[in-house]
Amino acid sequence: TRTVTQIGDDAFNECIRLTSVDIPNSVTTIGDYAFAYSSKKLKNVNIGNSVTTIGYAAFYGCTSLTGIDIPNSVTTIGCAAFEGCTSLASVNISSSVTTIESRTFEGCTSLTSVEFPNSVTTIGDYAFQDCKGLTSVEIPNSVTTIGDYAFEGCTSLMSVEIPNSVTTIGSSTFHGCTSLASIELPNTVTTIGDYAFMDCI
Repeated sequence: TRTVTQIGDDAFNECIRLTSVDIPNSVTTIGDYAFAYSSKKLKNVNIGNSVTTIGYAAFYGCTSLTGIDIPNSVTTIGCAAFEGCTSLASVNISSSVTTIESRTFEGCTSLTSVEFPNSVTTIGDYAFQDCKGLTSVEIPNSVTTIGDYAFEGCTSLMSVEIPNSVTTIGSSTFHGCTSLASIELPNTVTTIGDYAFMDCI
C-alpha cells in the first residue's frame, strides 16, 4: 500500500471519461493542469483536508463541474484554476486563501454569487471576467485591491458592495457590466483605473 501525497502536473489532463475525483487527506498538492480538460463527465470533486496548493489551471475547462468546496487547508489557488468551468454554480472559498489569482474563475458563466472569506486581500486581474451569470458580489473589508478586468463582462451583475479597505480599482474592472445600476465608492479609494466602468449603460 502506498500513500499518495501529491498529484503531479498534467496527471489526469484530458481524461475525458472521468466522472468523479476523491482526493484523500494525504495529498498536499494538486499540480498544474492536473485535471484540465477532463470536461465531458467530471461533475464531482472532493478535495481532502490536507491540500494546501491547487496548481495553475488545475481544473481548467472542466465544463461539467457543478460545485467545489475548497477546504481551509488550501492557501494557494493557482491562476486559471477553474477558468472555463461553465457549469460551476457554487464555490466555497477557503478562509486561509489571501489572493484570488488572475483568471481563477474567468468564464464560469453559471456562477451567480460569490462569497469571499475575510482572509482575501486581493482580487486578481481577470479573476471573474465574463462570469455572465454573476448577479451580486460582496467584497469583504480585508480586500485592498480589485485588479484589472476583474469583473469585466459580468453582464448580469446588478450590485457591488465595495468596503472601506479598498484603495485601488483597476483598469476595466467593471467594463461592460451592463446591468450595474448603482455603486458607492468609499473615501479610501485613491485610484480608479482606465475604463473601469466603461459601457455600464
